[in-house]
Amino acid sequence: MTVETKDYLEIKEYAQKVGEPDWFTALRLKALEALPQLTLPSFEKIKYQRWPIQLKGALKQRHSKPELLQQLSLKDAAHLVVQLGQETVTTKGLDLFEEQGVIICDWQTALREHPTLVKKYFMKKAIKVDEDLLTAQHVAYLTSGLFVYIPKNTVLKDPLTSYFVQDATEKQDYVHHVIIVAEENSEFSYLENLTTLGQTETTANIIVEVIAGTNSHVKFASVDRLGRNTTTYLNRRGHLGTNAKIDWSMGMMNDGNIVGDFDSDLVGDGSHSEVKVVAISTGNQVQGIDTRVTNSGKHTIGHILQHGVILSRSTLTFNGIGHIIKGAKGADAQQESRVLMLSTKAKGDANPILLIDDNDVTAGHAASVGRVNQEQLYYLMSRGLPKKIAERLVIRGFLGPVLAEIPSQLIREQLKVTIERKLVDGQKDE
Repeated sequence: MTVETKDYLEIKEYAQKVGEPDWFTALRLKALEALPQLTLPSFEKIKYQRWPIQLKGALKQRHSKPELLQQLSLKDAAHLVVQLGQETVTTKGLDLFEEQGVIICDWQTALREHPTLVKKYFMKKAIKVDEDLLTAQHVAYLTSGLFVYIPKNTVLKDPLTSYFVQDATEKQDYVHHVIIVAEENSEFSYLENLTTLGQTETTANIIVEVIAGTNSHVKFASVDRLGRNTTTYLNRRGHLGTNAKIDWSMGMMNDGNIVGDFDSDLVGDGSHSEVKVVAISTGNQVQGIDTRVTNSGKHTIGHILQHGVILSRSTLTFNGIGHIIKGAKGADAQQESRVLMLSTKAKGDANPILLIDDNDVTAGHAASVGRVNQEQLYYLMSRGLPKKIAERLVIRGFLGPVLAEIPSQLIREQLKVTIERKLVDGQKDE
């Protein structure tokens, strides 16, 4: 039996077990057939091709033990979804949203109960199934996710919080997909938490699509801390209609090697994307973060603000890419990427790229890579602070400008706690 035939049979068997609709199974098989002709995506100065980032595990329905969640301290929220591995284990307060016509459900439920909406939006606007090898693998082996649909003229004042917990207590790929659709004149706030239980070496392939309709506003925040032994491809994409806005606030606090592929496509005139990223790399970890905003519509605004800190022997690369397409008159593309290194063995890069294909536009960039200010450290230590605490205070000051720009106080506070925890753990590795 060839590998291709084996994979084909696994997909058919999995689809039958979970009751998946035929049209989606056919899409899986189409993606599988396309794999030999596709290549890995390429990112400037991010060398990841030799990582175990490709999906090679068998496609199977797996059940995680709910008691595993007792190892985590999950914060309560008024509107909450908790998923462990492939399954949803907790929901809270979703009925209040559903009364307004909002749809919030796990991936398999969405396929069964809302096939028309899923077919309309799944990898049709923000990203394509066969864009590259990793996206096609994602479709072929997808096992979990969340579908959120906000109807026209619906304003949700309270945020939805999700916890997606990867089960790495045994060898299994984590392939997860989130779709958020905000229709015309809607508003929605979302906080996503990614974390890992278990120490098994695994691969994660996660794609998020945010489709923002005319005059809609989506606030997307994430606190990501996947495990040390998880190699991750994390792809977050936004597709914005006329006068739509997406505020991205992402805390990259992962412990394993990761490629972050973030892109906002400003299709509609007057659309606006603000991207805020804070990242900390520790130990021998490598994080490559490629953030792009493409201005296609007229009078669009795309701003990128990224600050990162590197400890020990780790590596952090920021790519900031602003692309103004020909015809995008009055567009504005601005970016700032800064990296602070606390070790002589650390490696950092802040790589600004501006691609300007039209006149009558505004564009600018700032980038820096430097070491911690020794005078600041000396001053703090002269006041009786131990070196490690003094370093953490300097780091907080460095990340402060990004945190201050995050619109949600709740997200700012959660990120501060996560940053402190990541720094404390990182200093133990030194």
